[in-house]
Amino acid sequence: MEYPALVPGILRRRYKRFLADVELEDGRVVVAHCPNTGSMRAVNVPGCRVWLSPSDNPKRKLAWTWELIELPQADGRLASASVQTGRANAIVEEALRGGVVAPLVGFASLKREATVIDARLDFRLTAADGATTYVEVKQVTLKESDGHGYFPDAVSTRGRKHLETLARLAAEGSRAVLLFCVAHEGIDSVAPAAHLDPAYAATLREVAARGVEVLAYRCALEREAGVPRAIRLAERLPVVLERTLDTIS
Repeated sequence: MEYPALVPGILRRRYKRFLADVELEDGRVVVAHCPNTGSMRAVNVPGCRVWLSPSDNPKRKLAWTWELIELPQADGRLASASVQTGRANAIVEEALRGGVVAPLVGFASLKREATVIDARLDFRLTAADGATTYVEVKQVTLKESDGHGYFPDAVSTRGRKHLETLARLAAEGSRAVLLFCVAHEGIDSVAPAAHLDPAYAATLREVAARGVEVLAYRCALEREAGVPRAIRLAERLPVVLERTLDTIS
């Protein structure tokens, strides 16, 4: 998925959930839309460089959208993370259609936002023989102090409901998949965040035992002269269902 021309700045603060003050290189401080309803734990770091996408749409209240943040890592390098949760499904759809997600190749048709049972899931893949695969996508950006990635970054009742829907679909004979879209370059594996949402972690382990497949793929940024130009799903990562923050050094 390609970005529009991005503009760099320094994050000053995020507030009222959907607003962020960003200082541009020319010294101006602009208000950017923050397209992330979560806690943004570990990716809301004032003082870090961020990238904004501009808009000239006169109907928009804000001309800027916060897309990425560059975060210092323990080894001194910077790792970019996408804060734009609205792009996760587009990234995954591009990867699905391009055959990047090897366990999910071979479908004949793809439907977005499929309504099933009492929930709406992100994708329904249908094979030539009519077999169906349901895929729910969750973006992961939380890298904790142990160096590993976790989901969710706050209590997620809605996320747990999606897991239960996937489990019922699996019991009915469909293929059901939870796909973690890891939008943080510094994350190498994913685990349920039992330290933040123990109910979600327990449910994830339960539904995995009942036939729900759990996959994780990390995004890679394509840059030109240091400027992010595109973001794509690239590399499969391990999912460690039994890991907890307090048992890993």
